[in-house]
Amino acid sequence: MQNLWYDFVNFLPQLLKGLAFLIIGWLFIKFILYIIKKALGLTNIDALPEKLNVDEIFGSNSVKIQPTKIIITTIKWILIFVFVIVASELLGLKMVSEQLSNLIAYLPKLISALIIFAVGIYLANLVKKAVASMFASLELTGGSLVGNIVFYLIAVIVSVTALNQAGINTDLITNNLSIIFASILAAFTISFGLGSRDIIKRLLFGYYSRKNLQVGNKIKTKNYEGIIQSIDNISVILKVENKTIIIPVKEIVDNEIEVLH
Repeated sequence: MQNLWYDFVNFLPQLLKGLAFLIIGWLFIKFILYIIKKALGLTNIDALPEKLNVDEIFGSNSVKIQPTKIIITTIKWILIFVFVIVASELLGLKMVSEQLSNLIAYLPKLISALIIFAVGIYLANLVKKAVASMFASLELTGGSLVGNIVFYLIAVIVSVTALNQAGINTDLITNNLSIIFASILAAFTISFGLGSRDIIKRLLFGYYSRKNLQVGNKIKTKNYEGIIQSIDNISVILKVENKTIIIPVKEIVDNEIEVLH
């Protein structure tokens, strides 16, 4: 009992120093955060996400980014960790200070992983919009579906890359994804080769027909002379005197067509 009391008396100065340091540190952190918050308020940095259209970048209206809160929270926890580490050293708790030091050393990896993920999702969203726009310009359906598939494929790759940057072993995930992607690619290639060549050919025929001919043009084919009423991916509709003639697009592409006006 006497030894326990003796140890407590010897430890008391360190305890008081540690507590005093934590109180001073807490007041210092509050003061620093107050100054930073005021400074950020003058920069109007919270308006930046709205200018960058963050909702469109992430494809969701539920994503609300407030740079001021993010910056203040990040600085707050960094300062807390620093003061706790110093207080642990003063109290002789080296194990606590070492673990917190390791955590702070890990933060750059974590931040870089988050940046990779955010930039990757942004680029994936741009690609999705580009694919949808390309399909729309070709007057093809399915642009939204294909765009979403491309978006999620890129998002998965970016997520794995971000996890790897964060120091997480992704070998198991990568191996499984490789098998899944290879299976999907093989299935797509086989189905495309066996069943969709004629469809793609017709779509291309329709695209080039619309590019060279317009509704209202008077044209002369091998068998007919009339005014174009409409053009789609399968056929061209001609008004020939009092009759309506439907000509397959393939015939328009494969034969010589004279545009009269």
